[in-house]
Amino acid sequence: MWLPESAQQLLVRLSTQMEAGASNYQKLDRYVDGKQHLRQLGLAIPPELERFTVIVNWPRVVAESRVDRLDLKGFRVGDNLQLADDAWQLWRSVGMDEDQSSYLDFEVYGRSFKVVELNGAGPLIENVSPIDIIAHRNPVTGSIDAALRRYRDVDSEDYMSAVAWRLYLPAATLTVSPSWQVISVERNPLGVVPVVPAYRNPRTTIPLHRAWPRICGTSALADVIDLTDACARDLTNAQVAQETHAVPQRGVLGATKGDFVDDDGKPLTTWEAYFGRIWALKNANAKTFEFSSSSMENFERMVNLYARLASGVTGLPPNYFGLAADDAASADAIRSREAKLVKSIERDQRTLGRQAVETCRIVAGLVSGPAAMAAFDDADALWYDAGTPTVAQRADAVTKLYSVSDTAGRPLMPREMAWEELGWGPEKIARAKKLLEADETADYVYLKPEVDDGLRSDAPTGGSDSGEGPAAQGQPSGTSDDGIVAA
Repeated sequence: MWLPESAQQLLVRLSTQMEAGASNYQKLDRYVDGKQHLRQLGLAIPPELERFTVIVNWPRVVAESRVDRLDLKGFRVGDNLQLADDAWQLWRSVGMDEDQSSYLDFEVYGRSFKVVELNGAGPLIENVSPIDIIAHRNPVTGSIDAALRRYRDVDSEDYMSAVAWRLYLPAATLTVSPSWQVISVERNPLGVVPVVPAYRNPRTTIPLHRAWPRICGTSALADVIDLTDACARDLTNAQVAQETHAVPQRGVLGATKGDFVDDDGKPLTTWEAYFGRIWALKNANAKTFEFSSSSMENFERMVNLYARLASGVTGLPPNYFGLAADDAASADAIRSREAKLVKSIERDQRTLGRQAVETCRIVAGLVSGPAAMAAFDDADALWYDAGTPTVAQRADAVTKLYSVSDTAGRPLMPREMAWEELGWGPEKIARAKKLLEADETADYVYLKPEVDDGLRSDAPTGGSDSGEGPAAQGQPSGTSDDGIVAA
């Protein structure tokens, strides 16, 4: 069976957009891997000195530092604790709790995609690279009405070429060969495209100055790329200056080219002669001299300037870019320095949380039918705190909120909510509830109160009138007034 003409036009349109965006993705890949090419060194140096090029990999620092703070801990599905636990168990069973590749794609490319499918063993959730998938949103309804995924052989020489396409439509999913032949058709009982995108810092209108295709989503690396290039040029210049200015400049008067030869009598290149550590000249008329070395402090000042600028635009603390702080930061100081970063990460958490909930919603529909999807209308994803942990400060704040009571004597904050504010995940909260229930239902052992008949050898003298009898001394240690001791 051949792909219908209307579907062919859609596939061509989406594949063209996918291939047009590849150059931008390749640029971001180079920067996050530290393989970018400097556009301008700022110093005319011969090819022999290209090895002095230095790349400072701040883009990877930015991307990985943000991903490190994206840690999902569970779901809340209204008041349905069982459904929330089932959703979290599903998430863990498919490895989504440990797979951070989708979060890294989200920060590097500004977008990430999850694809939901059913196989013989049950539901399957995949993280697909934005390089290999693109979604189309209906401009009227705002819903995803089509998506295209490319399968490619990364072991082949032309690994960017597709060996197969997968076209996702609301009614069905088609697997298509490069020659437009339909390999398989899978009907979709839900009537929705099983592809869930997430876009970082989307705009209501994509700026016209962006080159086509104007892809939605903003990379977290966008603001630090130019600063990275500037710092790399400065460090490269410093590398060359170390060899040409940081050591005393040397000069020779009265020497000829014939004086600079190797052991075989072959002339040395200019740079080989310059970087020679021992000069031996047979010419008696030749004279050598040297100048004082240059200071390298200007390069250090510029690197520090670029690091501060990178810290400002990314929200990461300066020490992430190599600027050591001399003060011992308190908990309040740490939170203050990370205010911009934490707020930005929390926005990412909301976006990725909606993606995770919508993914679980589609899985529930595929497994239990369309009616099961309504249960996730009131669902939320739960995340660990995006800030640097300050346990004592948080515990103190939560304890104060929990200790405040209303007019009926009930805590202002429910106990389970207090646990959530402490950063506990669903599994730890469930274990704490079980332990508390075991404590509250513990058996009690009834012990007969010990009676002093005055015949003990260590009994105080003077009887009860002396005020030193059992009534005055109180109950034995560990025994309550009614003689009941907890087991």
